[in-house]
Amino acid sequence: MEIRTVLLIVLAVLAALTTVFFQYFYKNPRKGNLRIILAGLRFVALFCALLLLINPKFTRHEYFLEKANLIVLVDDSSSMQDASSENSVENQVKNVIENQDLNDRFSIQKYTFGAKISQTDSLYFDKKNTDISNALSTVDEIFVNGSNTVLLFTDGNQTLGKDYEYINLSDDLSVNPVIVGDTTAYEDISIGQVNTNTYAFLKNKFPIEATVLYKGSKSVSKTVTISLNGKSIYTKNIDLNKNQNSQTINALLEAGSVGVKSIRIDVQPLENEKNIINNSKETAIEVIDEKTNVAIISDVLHPDVGALKKSIETNEQRSVTILKPTVSIDRFIDTDLFILYQPNRKFKNVYDHLSKIRANIFTITGTKTDWGFLNQVQQSFFKENFNQNEEIIPVLNNAFAIFGLGNFNVVDFPPLQNGLGDIDFKKKAETILFQRIRGIDLDKPLFAIIAEDKQKEAVLFGENVWKWRAQTYRNGKNFKDFDDFIGKLMVYLASDNQRSRLELDFDLVFDDSSMARIRASYFDESYNFDSNSNISIKIDGKENGFSREAPMLLKGSFFEIDLSDLDAGEYDFTVIAEGENLKRSASFKILDFNPEKQTISSNYNKLEKLADNTNGAIYFPNDMDLLIENLSGAEQYVPIQKSKQNVVSLIDFRILLGIIVLTLSLEWFIRKFNGLT
Repeated sequence: MEIRTVLLIVLAVLAALTTVFFQYFYKNPRKGNLRIILAGLRFVALFCALLLLINPKFTRHEYFLEKANLIVLVDDSSSMQDASSENSVENQVKNVIENQDLNDRFSIQKYTFGAKISQTDSLYFDKKNTDISNALSTVDEIFVNGSNTVLLFTDGNQTLGKDYEYINLSDDLSVNPVIVGDTTAYEDISIGQVNTNTYAFLKNKFPIEATVLYKGSKSVSKTVTISLNGKSIYTKNIDLNKNQNSQTINALLEAGSVGVKSIRIDVQPLENEKNIINNSKETAIEVIDEKTNVAIISDVLHPDVGALKKSIETNEQRSVTILKPTVSIDRFIDTDLFILYQPNRKFKNVYDHLSKIRANIFTITGTKTDWGFLNQVQQSFFKENFNQNEEIIPVLNNAFAIFGLGNFNVVDFPPLQNGLGDIDFKKKAETILFQRIRGIDLDKPLFAIIAEDKQKEAVLFGENVWKWRAQTYRNGKNFKDFDDFIGKLMVYLASDNQRSRLELDFDLVFDDSSMARIRASYFDESYNFDSNSNISIKIDGKENGFSREAPMLLKGSFFEIDLSDLDAGEYDFTVIAEGENLKRSASFKILDFNPEKQTISSNYNKLEKLADNTNGAIYFPNDMDLLIENLSGAEQYVPIQKSKQNVVSLIDFRILLGIIVLTLSLEWFIRKFNGLT
């Protein structure tokens, strides 16, 4: 306690005594025990009040040792089980943690990791992925103060995350890898990255790209085979050597039937190759049948009809039939989309049928259109007709946003022909192309989309669209831009945008079960997310007899189920909204792929660079005594004695306030009881 504080306490005592003496002894010469009691109570009250004002404190010093952190990071992936016996790694880690010299020098923390890091005492070597960079970054974020060193038990083979060789860590964190496994570099040929689409259309060809990798010094010639559902459909011979150690295979495969198709890429193994697991890789694609049947109904012979048919059928999933408006309605049963070319009164039965089925239509008008009939038979638009034909130049509406236009442009496109007259839309419409007549831009639509009450229409107010397709060829030596635009229009008109109240989100193919998740979103009748609903799922294996029913867990704005315990195979599932007549069914496939089995040698070079970049050193399991000696004797990790200064108050103001109240109350009561003022 400071001398100043002691002097203040002494002065408080003297002040309290002086005040009491003046009040009870100097002015009051009467004697008796009562006066002494009252004076004592007054002294205690005054002294406590002065102590509250002084608030005396003293400083207490605490001394402690601050140790550096030794973080033991153990790779718990399945590749470690093959690299070294479980007991060997476990015993090495145990020897480090229980070593007394290291415990005297460090505060030891143990973590294991696969795709994620966790603090546990057990090792299972069953994780299907390894993310070394994530483990090191997490440790770097946790231990931010003082000197820290990491003892990393791993084979150095990473299957997820950033490249740990170039990771940025704090300057006060060093990494000392303990390299587990065989460091011998064996000759190896493998399948690397495989790229393919998620979906393919029936009877269409889809691309697949695969990279073949080679490690070795010899020149080799091997055969690559691609199989679809176990049947070989593509082979290619490749030549690789030390300098040209990779080659990309590009193939076009045909989707011959609907369903999820397994694609397997194999490369012929090397002679005496030690690891042949990575000589193949499997992926999958779903073949879907979205055949769209389009009917072009026309009563006139015109090159537009042929141009539209060719353009639409560039996608093999679309089939076009050209019909007269007088054909039987039975011919329209399998039609998904109707293109009405220059309607006249012969289209009466066609319009009657379309009004009943509320089909989506694409109307093209021109100089042969019967506007009196067309204005009367449909309720989407009205056009005046002055019986004067005009050439109409298209002007693109850059603000059009219903669907993407791709590279479609109408610069220098030839004009279309149609009758002059104002156009009035009776339903909500958005314009794709405006009109330009005799050099004047008009705020009138040439090409527009009409959408209302779940029915979609497109209308083109002009003929000779075949000239646009020809101009596209002159511009780019192909019809692609025009055909793509027509394709996007067909997709929009043929699609059903009615929203389901039960939406599913999942991958058709999972590389392994650790990634298998299915999400569902359920909406009430107002299409607001309903978090109080009960969503369940039923899963059945197609081949392994597996069956499970389970609730899906609410996670924020969706429901989810984790399927990481499932074996490889194909599964059907149904998601059910309990209490509602709503269910959705689908299927998925889990591939039998383990990235941890793709390499058998430890990655010595990358771990050595990691150690150099972080001022650490590399060790092998046989170097554990040297490792312990180096760490326990390193000067930078010597524990530092530090002191902590705590300022502690000598008084508790609540107790002093209680004493003041008590003594003043007693004094008042005694004075009243004895008739004193």
